[in-house]
Amino acid sequence: MARAVAVGLSAVVALPVGGAAAHAGAAPGASAPALSAPEFRMFSSELRIGDSGAEVERLQQRLIDLGYWLDAADGEFGGHTLHAVWALQKAAGIDRDGIVGPVTRKALDDGVRPRAQSTSGDVVEIDLERQLLLVVSDGEVEKIFTTSTGSGKTYESQGEERVAVTPKGRYTVFRDVDAWDPGPLGSLYRPKYFNRGIAIHGYTSVPPHPASHGCARVSVKAMDWLWSSGRLDIHSTVLVW
Repeated sequence: MARAVAVGLSAVVALPVGGAAAHAGAAPGASAPALSAPEFRMFSSELRIGDSGAEVERLQQRLIDLGYWLDAADGEFGGHTLHAVWALQKAAGIDRDGIVGPVTRKALDDGVRPRAQSTSGDVVEIDLERQLLLVVSDGEVEKIFTTSTGSGKTYESQGEERVAVTPKGRYTVFRDVDAWDPGPLGSLYRPKYFNRGIAIHGYTSVPPHPASHGCARVSVKAMDWLWSSGRLDIHSTVLVW
């Protein structure tokens, strides 16, 4: 059952999230300057997974307005809302606890968004430090996803000891599989391969920290969106940094 949450002030105002002026004078990879907005005091207590209601819906709409991917603003704080909150917390450099308390509310107030590394073209970027996947067009971040990349741990595959690393570099999607793709380390959902056996793919477990064998994991529904968007078609650019 959802916890009772105090009703706050006005509903969320949809905000523009692009514009060259927002990028002037800042280093690539830094958090973007705050988007101007009325104070975002939608609730007075914490929101977390399992909650529901109007305050959750306003939270979801604010995240969507800022570019954090969500499938819907339905008023239910489920797994996809948790992923969007993690993505915001990663971009803000705060604890990745998935709870919308005072510090996370401030990040929402401030309109925190990550900055792209690339400046031209359509690029999907993987920010290893912050564990974010960004859909970027001409330097403007359009969509923001939480991701989980190589854990850095050693593992054994086909009789060899390897290290779980997602290599940095600029790559091109060269193969995809529109299904669960079985492999020696498990099945990958609708993978888009960009570096030998390394892919962006959907998975049932996407923790807020590096945990994969080298691929970039997103949720299953997020991967469906990436397929339908056309931004990860064959020959698309993937920048890992």
